[in-house]
Amino acid sequence: MFDNIQTRFTIKDLENLSGIKAHTIRIWEQRYKILEPHRTSTNIRYYDIDNLQKLLNVKLLYDAGFKISKIAALSDTEISLLIKEQITLHGKEDAAMSAFKLAMIKFDQQLFEQAYNQLFARNTIREIFLEYFIPLLTEIGLLWQSNTITPAQEHFISNLIKQKLLSNIERLQAKSPEKSEKVFVLFLPLNEIHELGLLYLHYEIILRGYQSIYLGQSVPIQNLTAFLDRNENLVFVSYFTIKPSVDDLPKYLAEFEKMVLLQKKQTQLWILGNKLKEFDTLSLPEKIYLFGSLKELFEKL
Repeated sequence: MFDNIQTRFTIKDLENLSGIKAHTIRIWEQRYKILEPHRTSTNIRYYDIDNLQKLLNVKLLYDAGFKISKIAALSDTEISLLIKEQITLHGKEDAAMSAFKLAMIKFDQQLFEQAYNQLFARNTIREIFLEYFIPLLTEIGLLWQSNTITPAQEHFISNLIKQKLLSNIERLQAKSPEKSEKVFVLFLPLNEIHELGLLYLHYEIILRGYQSIYLGQSVPIQNLTAFLDRNENLVFVSYFTIKPSVDDLPKYLAEFEKMVLLQKKQTQLWILGNKLKEFDTLSLPEKIYLFGSLKELFEKL
């Protein structure tokens, strides 16, 4: 078990993790005694993991329509029973995000597995990834930037999500591709390590019957030229999250065009990612296509 599990949280941490404003948390604490903060030896207030878990449970019931005054009158055991009742009535989906966050904070793989399996019993991997994992990863990015969580916690939850994607991809790969008109080559540029979005694209492309060759992180452009003599109708696909930089992006695309796209008539490059929001599409080389979302790219498949 980890010795460095985060056990102390500020009220700002609680706001970031729960989505409830600090002002509201303070009112709930003072008026309804929802939480019981602790104090350091220098009289600085802080909250423990039990406070965080209770707040997430309270939010679940509050969002389900229960008045805060009614929730406050319940014991911890009664809150737990009521949440189980709500899960039975309305499904387990509402509780999943809270469970994933707690799993991340506590480095609790079993909690993650339990929440995932409950979702998977009622949803496809596509629904889980688009409706839960993408919002979770987006929120995690913000939590990391605000120092609410550590890089270790981010890596922990990201790798668990990656494992689920890989297990579903492995099942699909047991079947030969049905379509041969395109071959997809998926890669990330040099020094780009955020691969979950690309890995999910790999799953979707295989699911739709195409051959998808997954190269993963930090691939130099020159390495991609090896595919030009082997396949027709190549579609290279990449995800630009942090690299290339905005200043380097035009140069990167020009180099890709020269070394890859101009060498074979029917070759294309498809790109997604946050970096594209800052790019001037008017200067886009021919045969390079930018997509604002996964859904937009799926429509072109």
